[in-house]
Amino acid sequence: MSTELTEPWRSFLADVDARLTHDVELHCCGGFVVTTLYGFQRTTADLDVLSIVPSAEQQNLAFLAGRGSELHKSHGIYLDIVTVATYPDDYESQLQEMFPRALHHVRLLALDPYDLVLTKLTRNSDRDRADVEYLATAVPLDVAVLRQRYDIEMRSYVPHTDREGLTLELWSEIIQEAQARSQS
Repeated sequence: MSTELTEPWRSFLADVDARLTHDVELHCCGGFVVTTLYGFQRTTADLDVLSIVPSAEQQNLAFLAGRGSELHKSHGIYLDIVTVATYPDDYESQLQEMFPRALHHVRLLALDPYDLVLTKLTRNSDRDRADVEYLATAVPLDVAVLRQRYDIEMRSYVPHTDREGLTLELWSEIIQEAQARSQS
């Protein structure tokens, strides 16, 4: 797990931070968390955010650092406020702070690894499967915990429980295979 914010994110977020006059929390997910916190070596051009606290800052941050903003043009990366995402109940209680004290006004909070994986379940893209495979050994993930969290915190919210159930089984196999490879 990384303890230092690296470029280009450090400069981008420092510029965001310098333009704010009060504290905000960003509830981060997606490739930003997988790459910056867990160290997966892949590219991502956006910082996916499920929620901004206080929520009144959402429009300001979208203007300041969103797609097409001055900061996006100068850094080549942007803040993406996720508007359509299925995520577990009560994810807020399990958020973990990323890079404490790295910024003055911006506090980055990451979904815990199981919630992070579950937010990718309904999309199930090649990139999502690669993230799950990486996290299988980087965290490491426990398949039983993942299934339990899905059943308790998320199953009632997914649009197609049969499809998502099959995806969860596929991902369980991916996790187990990745962990078996790492042990041999």
